[in-house]
Amino acid sequence: MENKNKIIELKNITKQFGGEMVLDHISLDIHDKEFLTLLGPSGCGKTTTLRIIGGFTNPDSGDVMFNGKRINDVPPYKRELNTIFQKYALFPHLNVFDNIAFGLRVAKTPKKEIERRVMEMIDIVELEGFEKRNVERLSGGQQQRVAIARALVNNPKVLLLDEPLGALDLKLRKDMQIELKKIQRRMSITFVYVTHDQEEALTMSDTVVVMNEGIIQQIGTPQDIYNEPVNAFVANFIGESNILPGIMHRDYFVEFAGSNFDCIDKGFGEMEEVDVVVRPEDIELSEATPDTLNGVVETITFKGVHYEMIIRVGSDIWLVHSTKSAKVGEIVAMNIAPDSIHVMKKSAMPKISRYTLNEEGQTTLAEGAVNEL
Repeated sequence: MENKNKIIELKNITKQFGGEMVLDHISLDIHDKEFLTLLGPSGCGKTTTLRIIGGFTNPDSGDVMFNGKRINDVPPYKRELNTIFQKYALFPHLNVFDNIAFGLRVAKTPKKEIERRVMEMIDIVELEGFEKRNVERLSGGQQQRVAIARALVNNPKVLLLDEPLGALDLKLRKDMQIELKKIQRRMSITFVYVTHDQEEALTMSDTVVVMNEGIIQQIGTPQDIYNEPVNAFVANFIGESNILPGIMHRDYFVEFAGSNFDCIDKGFGEMEEVDVVVRPEDIELSEATPDTLNGVVETITFKGVHYEMIIRVGSDIWLVHSTKSAKVGEIVAMNIAPDSIHVMKKSAMPKISRYTLNEEGQTTLAEGAVNEL
């Protein structure tokens, strides 16, 4: 990011509901003109974090800073931000223009200024010609554009978005991801976005904050989060991964799956137990030899751009994405480049796999693995 000015700071925030810790001493910096996404499963604390930033929920302890000033006691309507929830809460009796203009009229903005700013927003969200249309006659995507325009017309410094695409169908969601990012760049303001959709976060964000059980697991660019997960939870939650126990013999040299590999990681103790992550698309298949890591192809599924294969290496089940096909039962070599091996500190979190071995030694879909994390 070009602009590194902090606009929001969360300092050691805690929040409990009914004696249950929802946010456990989290700290986070949000920068001016940044598109930051809070990502995690249901109940991880991401929406509570957003509500604390917006002033709708008060933290039990810790400070919320806005441009260097503490705003814990500042009500939502006095904060320089607006919020868009999944339910857009448009006024059904008002047309598109009047919905967008509502906040400006409450603020007693001059009529000509209202006209100018509303029409500017209608242009930005690409709703020209819909000014007099009743909002109930709009599609879901068009209604969302009205909600965005209404939130932005007051020129907030920050826009908070709580799963705003959740009610849209898949194609419209993907279209609106692109549109939201375009709007954010054109307006040059900070977006703080909440989602449980990994692809959505990776597509739109400058910065991704992965949360679980009220704790921030990792903060980084989409590339950082995907390519260098810090623990098993992040590796499993962001895309699909093969996670195996390993031993770091020394810097740049790790053992896993019964073989030794060169890698690019360092800073671990000698013979330290670690977790090793290998993404399915980073495994290159070739003809098996005595000197390669070999496995038996259990299943093959054609996915259009690649083949998805389940390959068994001893008692380990590997997921492989390859543009090369193979035959079920074939023994293949699995080649992994040093920069495709990601070594992490050993996690107490159990390995999560979509697949397991049944009593007959056959590969089956693991219980509870039908839905992706």
